[in-house]
Amino acid sequence: MIHGLIKTVFLLIALSILTGCKSAPVPPEVREAEQQQHDLWKAGAEIYAPEEYKIYKRGLRDGQIHLASENNRFIWFRTYKDVKTEFTNILAQGKLLGEKVDEHKRTKSGNVANQIAFFRNRIETLRKLASLINEGSRSSRSLTKAELQLAEISLLSERGSYTEAEEKLKGISKYTEQAANAILPILNRYTDNDQITKWRKWVNETVEASKRSQSYSIVVSKVDKRLFLYKGGRSYKTYEIGVGTNGSHDKLYAGDKATPEGKYHVIKKVAGSRFHKALLINYPNEDDRRQFAIAKSKGLIPHRAGIGGLIEIHGGGKHGMTYGCVAMENQHIEELFNIVDVGTPVTIVGVIEYENRITSAMKNL
Repeated sequence: MIHGLIKTVFLLIALSILTGCKSAPVPPEVREAEQQQHDLWKAGAEIYAPEEYKIYKRGLRDGQIHLASENNRFIWFRTYKDVKTEFTNILAQGKLLGEKVDEHKRTKSGNVANQIAFFRNRIETLRKLASLINEGSRSSRSLTKAELQLAEISLLSERGSYTEAEEKLKGISKYTEQAANAILPILNRYTDNDQITKWRKWVNETVEASKRSQSYSIVVSKVDKRLFLYKGGRSYKTYEIGVGTNGSHDKLYAGDKATPEGKYHVIKKVAGSRFHKALLINYPNEDDRRQFAIAKSKGLIPHRAGIGGLIEIHGGGKHGMTYGCVAMENQHIEELFNIVDVGTPVTIVGVIEYENRITSAMKNL
């Protein structure tokens, strides 16, 4: 019996030598699954579908163990039928996982794109609003930080790093809120219907007086940055202007760089002004003195501050920031100077219309 077994073994050895000692080939699905796993990792499956990816890797590891076990068998007895089936199933599972990852990425890509568009619009709107009220310096630093971070987020989105982009988007709100908080208290004056009603009353009274006397009158709208000249109650000429560095505020005291609001009149024509020519108005009037006293009693202005004066409509260019005056191009002040006389009413308001440039821009916030 032993002799027969030995003979059989020798026969098998001889046969293996004669046939080239070949076994069944490893199924191509094995290599495909290895490549698939690499592609899924590269696509971010670990980030976008972590639980499913763990299950997938566990199945792949079990398949590889099964493959190793089959490879350890004697060469003639190796069969990869079950291995092929197992890896076919792994590939199918990986395909579904890949589709889920792609779906997650599309969703996150859309979310990130929407938020980028939202913050880009918000930054643009805040910059526009700040420019309308000459308050760019108060918000500029925060908005610049927001813009730099938004540029970084856009690059992350382009690279497909949507999760990292989402995390960084959380920080932009801080900067845009800082910018908004710096200017919203000022902007609110120009959306307050009671305040606008008061300004409109002043303007209507000025225009009506011009109509009754058939004379000239001047209306200045600070937000519109326009000076309107009326003749006999009718619009006669319109000029572009600039206002004080803090021109969006109502002037309270000397040195606040704000442009006053109220009903005034020309008290002097200054032909030799250092700003070409100028029309001096009677700031402070009685209303200004009353507001100054109230503000001082409430501690809203520096204790030693005076009420100030020497507010003019002058030349020097509409883009030059003033200390509270109304600035015009030299050719325009030349023309206005030659038209109006001492005593001409001058009414300065924040804005005239309820629906104005600020209310329109604020709808986009």
